[in-house]
Amino acid sequence: MRVGRDLRLIVHRNDASLLLCFVGHHDKAYDWAERRRLETHPKTGAAQLVEIRETVKEVVVPVFVQSEVARAPDAPATKAPLFERVSDEHLLGYGVPAEWLADVRGATEDTLLAVAGHLPSEAAEALLEIATGGKPKIAQPVASDASPFDHPDALRRFRVMTNVEELERALEFPWDKWTVFLHPEQRQWVERDYAGPARVAGSAGTGKTIVAVHRAAHLARAHSNARVLLTTFSDTLARALHTKLKRLLGNEPRLAERIDVEALDAVGARLHKAQIGPVALADRATLLQLIKESAASEPDRKFSTHFLVTEWEHVIDAWQIRSWDAYRDVARLGRKTRLPEPQRRVLWSIFERVHASLRKRNLKTTSEMFTALASAMTRVKKPVFDFAVIDEAQDVSVAQLRFLAALGADRPNGLFFAGDLGQRIFQQPFSWKSLGVDVRGRSRTLRVNYRTSHQIRSQADRLLDPTLTDTDGLTEERRGTVSVFNGPAPLCSCSKAKRPSAMRLRTGSRTESKTASSRTRSACSFVPTLRSIEPSPP
Repeated sequence: MRVGRDLRLIVHRNDASLLLCFVGHHDKAYDWAERRRLETHPKTGAAQLVEIRETVKEVVVPVFVQSEVARAPDAPATKAPLFERVSDEHLLGYGVPAEWLADVRGATEDTLLAVAGHLPSEAAEALLEIATGGKPKIAQPVASDASPFDHPDALRRFRVMTNVEELERALEFPWDKWTVFLHPEQRQWVERDYAGPARVAGSAGTGKTIVAVHRAAHLARAHSNARVLLTTFSDTLARALHTKLKRLLGNEPRLAERIDVEALDAVGARLHKAQIGPVALADRATLLQLIKESAASEPDRKFSTHFLVTEWEHVIDAWQIRSWDAYRDVARLGRKTRLPEPQRRVLWSIFERVHASLRKRNLKTTSEMFTALASAMTRVKKPVFDFAVIDEAQDVSVAQLRFLAALGADRPNGLFFAGDLGQRIFQQPFSWKSLGVDVRGRSRTLRVNYRTSHQIRSQADRLLDPTLTDTDGLTEERRGTVSVFNGPAPLCSCSKAKRPSAMRLRTGSRTESKTASSRTRSACSFVPTLRSIEPSPP
């Protein structure tokens, strides 16, 4: 059907209905129509738009990410097909069209996305789940006399409109609602009941933040009088969470009123004022000045200002060390410099003067504030928040986790964390279990990446070990993660003479920086800076 001089609308028409299928420029629209047919899947009974196999040219998949170890020309790497042990019966049950079975059986890790792009969405998603170690559910076929458009899989792509008003509502539906879309496979982690603290992990783009937002909304919806805290470690990220929650609950304002969205430090200051009293916090500039003044009074010091500041932040203040005995025996996790006892004694004399200066000025650090709050929460009869959902949890500090543990670690569904060990920026590793937050047995890694292309994700994954393990022994397996779309090859700006210490990835509108490990820099001749402009995934 002609829309304008160039645009064409492809429809499928019979005596009972008119199906709008595709719109595009003249040549693209006709090309699409020539390679598609509408049919009912023989196994599932769902209506599908199937790409005609005979007219599809062989897809050449370029290799964007080379191996770190050069291979011999006569020994090319061959990867095993991913689905060679999956029966035709199961593949058909997942919605794979019969004529695409051979292509699916031959798909490898490198060609999976190319094949999946030609399949109906339910088949493509099932294959991605199998590739990441999951086992998709096989949908029950509909009755033979049922409409193929009523099948749950068909409802992914077809909507039967019975009147003009319904069509108008669909066309007017706000686009920003799609930015908080929760994939059906992730709903189980949102709606599950947990006996204690729980955590979802996954690389950037796997939907952790969306899961966290939906989890907060689900808890508020399931518990009519509950107060829910949705929080993260910075004001900027908290504002982003608030925007997403507003989009999700735009038509449920009463529900949104029971969800507090704030950065953790803001929550701490507000609760400290209510439970203990107003608090004056020392900013970083003040702490730096106090440390410099204390160090200047120590004649035997041999430490740089940078070392003193980081030792204060990651050891003394983080663990709230208040005595020489405690500092002498503390395990300095993540600190590369080993300190014998005489050096620790010199350092403690400096930090002891810092403590005294803070008391004299009636100032507290943020860690002191949260430690005091953790103690106060144990004396509160009614919880301040019934549930807490924490995004970007990898950067929660020791004192903040103590506070969260006191807030809800002993209650079912009390704490829900979303984070990624590979994205830790501000915190040294420490044991969550030792602070009362044990997520063992209630931790799940998301493996399907919706935001980052296969090419950028594969390049970025080279900077991290395939398996990341936290201090409590919980493992995040990065192998097996797949992206749902391809993109252009990343452009690597490399310099052997001057190697940058970080890799900057730009995916869509979001920029992320990751510090490259010394292991990676020693194994590679450079650390790349990736720049790519890629289309947003549907």
